[in-house]
Amino acid sequence: MSRTFLYARVSTADQTTANQLAEVAAAGFAIEPRRIVAENISGSVAARERPGFSRLLDRLEDGDVLIVTKLDRLGRNAMDVRATVEHLASIGVRVHCMALGGVDLTSAAGKMTMGVLGAVAEFERDLLIERTQAGLARARSEGKVMGRPRALSEQQRDAVLDRLAAGESVSAIARALAVSRPTVMRIRDRAMQVSA
Repeated sequence: MSRTFLYARVSTADQTTANQLAEVAAAGFAIEPRRIVAENISGSVAARERPGFSRLLDRLEDGDVLIVTKLDRLGRNAMDVRATVEHLASIGVRVHCMALGGVDLTSAAGKMTMGVLGAVAEFERDLLIERTQAGLARARSEGKVMGRPRALSEQQRDAVLDRLAAGESVSAIARALAVSRPTVMRIRDRAMQVSA
């Protein structure tokens, strides 16, 4: 016999799941209170890492139905939502999303919807990468130095090489200049590569 569960989630303590519960009830679903999992946790946390959702996964069985009001209740991004829906489908749980007209995300139409959402998410990720690379190229062309600032100036790096040539230990030089041993070793290694 099929059981119906509701997963309701809000992100902050001053929010409530009342609107989600009312939306599901208005759609005609009568869900037993013991089958409602309401959780107050950030959407940035992956679905399977959420305590309430994790407990819900332990309760769900083949043939059950899980209702969510929106896709973002299920995961932190399109890829997380897709992985969650696929996992639920693999254990025989149907997932209905109210914001998508109550479509069963595990059905053929739902899979198509998930495919489109996945393609849009991938497109957005690719656009973000392109914009980031364009911004970095522009910054480089304007002469901006990228990455972490160097721990030592050019003069200090020359002093490190002179002290190494004089036989001073890496540890002693690092202590004297208040830097880490790996910083001194990188300067030494780069100098050796250039001279090789």
